[in-house]
Amino acid sequence: MTLRDFLERFRPVGTPGASATGVPADRTAERTAELEPALAQLTDVQQEAAAIRATADEAAEVIRHDAAREAERLVAAAHERAPEMRRQAAEPVLREARQEADALRAAGDRAASAVRERAGERMQDLVERAVADALRLAVGPGEAS
Repeated sequence: MTLRDFLERFRPVGTPGASATGVPADRTAERTAELEPALAQLTDVQQEAAAIRATADEAAEVIRHDAAREAERLVAAAHERAPEMRRQAAEPVLREARQEADALRAAGDRAASAVRERAGERMQDLVERAVADALRLAVGPGEAS
């Protein structure tokens, strides 16, 4: 009990004027009597709220557990699909690389064909020169041909 509560007990009960004999009012008891039913209802509501919270906590735990299982299932499915997804993602790049390789091969074939054609055109002249050089060396420098 605080000093204020103690002094509150001696506050005049009646209207100002001649002093009246009486018992000092017990405001604390009056407040307690007035508030007790409301506080009792509040206690019931607090207990009900605690029960609702406990139920909600249990439901939340079930939801978290279900969500964790679903996440694990999704991750497993993603790991399972990953190779196919990689293959699909790489397919356009590989197709482009194959086309580029085919184009390079075709260009190389054309270049080789042009070299063979030039070699065929020059071969007769080169053979004749080589035979002439070989004959000149075989006959010797001072001998007439």
